[in-house]
Amino acid sequence: MMLKRVQDSNTEAIPDDRREQIKRAALRVFARQGIQGTKMSAIAAEAGISQGLSYRYFSSKEQILTMLVQEALDEAQAALRSFDRLPGSPEQQFRAFTQLMLEDRHKHYFMLLQQVSASEDAPVQAKQLIARYSPEDTISLLVPAFIKGQQLGQFCEGDPYKLLFLYFSVITGLMLQDLPIAEDYWPQQVDLLMKILI
Repeated sequence: MMLKRVQDSNTEAIPDDRREQIKRAALRVFARQGIQGTKMSAIAAEAGISQGLSYRYFSSKEQILTMLVQEALDEAQAALRSFDRLPGSPEQQFRAFTQLMLEDRHKHYFMLLQQVSASEDAPVQAKQLIARYSPEDTISLLVPAFIKGQQLGQFCEGDPYKLLFLYFSVITGLMLQDLPIAEDYWPQQVDLLMKILI
């Protein structure tokens, strides 16, 4: 009886695992090929499954795209709200946050959000999700930590909003790059980004 319960539990976990596998594959394909250039066949190939199997979990690429947009926004908001719980001084917190943003998964999420914002062909629901958030809201969540860093002499003087806007603008440019890069490229960019604030 115990063995049967374990087998049933494992069987139930497979659909969820497969859905995650397909979503992670779709995220990479969307980031690489854009919304128009992405087909369900490409997502299935990236996930290592048949196209027919992919349709057992998702009805269309638009459904996957909308789910990924919601995940991206949720994850971004969670990272911002947990910023003040990062260990260390404000400078160390911003350095850790910058490294986190430049990780591949977050880069792909960001590229996806940029594509949806700019595309006329993106699902309406996905666009509506993005419209609920603004760059000003993002920056305002980090301003208190930045001001604290200024007071401690860790960051340069100036308008916190303008400096953080510049910081995010440069991060945006870096994350949208699609060039072959050396292994030590991103650590160097973290140092460069921190120089904007210090």
